[in-house]
Amino acid sequence: MSSKPVHPEPIRHHDHGTWLPRFTGRVLVVCPRCGGRALVVPRPDLAAPGYFSDLLFRPRRLTCAGCGAVADWTAEQRGTALVGAVPGGTEDPFFRQPLWLQTRCAGRILWAYDEEHVDALAAYVGARLRERHASPTRGMFARLPAWMKSASRRDEVLAGLATLRVLADRSAPADRSDAAHERGDRPRHHGSVYVRSSPY
Repeated sequence: MSSKPVHPEPIRHHDHGTWLPRFTGRVLVVCPRCGGRALVVPRPDLAAPGYFSDLLFRPRRLTCAGCGAVADWTAEQRGTALVGAVPGGTEDPFFRQPLWLQTRCAGRILWAYDEEHVDALAAYVGARLRERHASPTRGMFARLPAWMKSASRRDEVLAGLATLRVLADRSAPADRSDAAHERGDRPRHHGSVYVRSSPY
């Protein structure tokens, strides 16, 4: 009795239009004082945001467990409106510090905000079949550069993401990636304005 070989089901990725702002709730950055790993999060006394886009306007706090550095950020105010931060690039969108999670990959710089962001990118890059279920207008995966989406670069990019996972567990200044420095590559501000009836 013969049996047909069993071929594993290709790994699928379902893109439901995930926005990059979703991953700005926790951002690992280079500490401006000691050069170690610092953390940028919404101010802890605030209620949880109702929408991911709200993360771009909420007051932020930068803290470094290594040297004790603390800094605060608030969105620019224009009358009763708040001007939100613009995510993207190798600097955090609030304090403009270099991201901690950066590494050289395929002749470029691969970056992420935190471990959840790394995992989301790895799930997309590692998939053999990619299905889109939403408009790509603001979706993070649709806007990834071609080199990250190329099947020929898959192994390189996955290896780079594995490096970022290791970096996420390290915090000393000596652990800082040689790729983690200022580049001035933040995206241009597109005038994102959010109107609130009361301050945070």
